Amino acid sequence: MRLRLPEERPTEPPTGYKIAHPMLSQDGTRAAFTGVSLGGALPYGVLADASCVYGLRHRAPSRRCDCGFHCVHDRTAAEALLCTAEHRAAVLLDVTVLGRYIRFERGFRYARQRVRTATVGPCACGTVAAALADAGWGRPGWRALAPSCAGCLRGRTSVSLAGFARLAGEGLRVVAGKAASGAVAGLGDTDELGVPELAAEAALLQARLDWFQAQLARLGEGKSGGGAKGR
Repeated sequence: MRLRLPEERPTEPPTGYKIAHPMLSQDGTRAAFTGVSLGGALPYGVLADASCVYGLRHRAPSRRCDCGFHCVHDRTAAEALLCTAEHRAAVLLDVTVLGRYIRFERGFRYARQRVRTATVGPCACGTVAAALADAGWGRPGWRALAPSCAGCLRGRTSVSLAGFARLAGEGLRVVAGKAASGAVAGLGDTDELGVPELAAEAALLQARLDWFQAQLARLGEGKSGGGAKGR
């Protein structure tokens, strides 16, 4: 006899939480996510279908395989994963579970998902993130991004939180989380005003302007020094 699992017929799609790394395409025109464990080599969009990471032809999720998207029921459980060293730069995703799924005690394994909200943690310095910047690693054709405040961008390839949401499409919301404990809150206070995306855009533009002004100042000093030496 084959054990048959009970079937559910929910009136609304289940929801869950997971963590992932934000990604930016090499040409800067697309935004996506990549997982932190199985399937981490395959970036996925806001609305995506799962496939078997082992290349098998069965539909995901299969009871005899680990394939499919994964999420947990409890937001706190997903946030706990962000404490590990290798996941500190990941973001928290609020997802809708679509299509076929298998329910477990702590979450789901499922065939299709929609990412509704991505919550970006603080910059490595502890300040509220204003942008997502090149993390120094990636996948073929994709750059991994990490949370960054305006002061820590320093000319790296970056995109504002609102800009990432626009590139990802499908109605994705990207919001800045709180500052790390003991850090100056900075832009995080703008959440109370309801305009965090606008504040992040302004901070990112200011940081880029400061960087360009610094480069122009260096060029000016170089030309001035070269002229004096010629005399």
